[in-house]
Amino acid sequence: MSACNEPTGLILLIEDNRGIAEMVGDFLERRGHVVDHASNGVTGLHLAANQSFDVIVLDLMLPGMSGLALCRKLRQEVKKSTPVLMLSARDTLQDKLDGLNAGADDYLAKPFQIRELEARVRALIRRDRGQVSGEVLCVGDLVLDNATLHLTRAGHELRVSPIGLKLLNILMRKSPRVVSRQDVEHEIWGDAQPDTDALRSHIYNLRKVIDKPFQRPLLHTVRPTGSGYRLADLHQETTDGTRSKLVASG
Repeated sequence: MSACNEPTGLILLIEDNRGIAEMVGDFLERRGHVVDHASNGVTGLHLAANQSFDVIVLDLMLPGMSGLALCRKLRQEVKKSTPVLMLSARDTLQDKLDGLNAGADDYLAKPFQIRELEARVRALIRRDRGQVSGEVLCVGDLVLDNATLHLTRAGHELRVSPIGLKLLNILMRKSPRVVSRQDVEHEIWGDAQPDTDALRSHIYNLRKVIDKPFQRPLLHTVRPTGSGYRLADLHQETTDGTRSKLVASG
């Protein structure tokens, strides 16, 4: 099957295993991507911080700086939102949650099928490029400008991961309706479904940014547990009958 209609991009591969790096790099380049490579965490962070990549494929165990530390620095200090696919031979649930909580957007356990890795890379590129639409979404005092990816609540600028932005797009467009867990997962990951706790981890991280510093929560889990999510200002709805709005900016 031809991949000519599929998105390609500039990929940063941070992997210290030479054999794996060559296999992944050669395959991605044959599929139309351009690949830059770093064999340690310090060099990888420098490249990620100073150049623009479409996706970073990041090994967890690296010399110089671990993948977890690199990802945290990239998100918290460098303030880069480049999508990150984390690779690791560690495949316990806690390992995967640690990777996602550090700021990774997806997690793939070793050994992996190279075609699955590329499918996940393409999915991250599609999601990241699909976020810019010239539309402003508003729910309560939460505002997302998709033209600039500028997110604010009550006038305060907020930063979330690429998947966090995708989640907000899904939930804000449907607000105040409930979106099922299955529908959210399908819109984000398509057929390349992650482990069952990946979405829960991203929801948890999103709540920390958009709800925890503020008086009223906007992101609600609908019971029974995990059946769906709703983004709405429930206090506003019950006190004055107003509803969340979607504003088109042309």
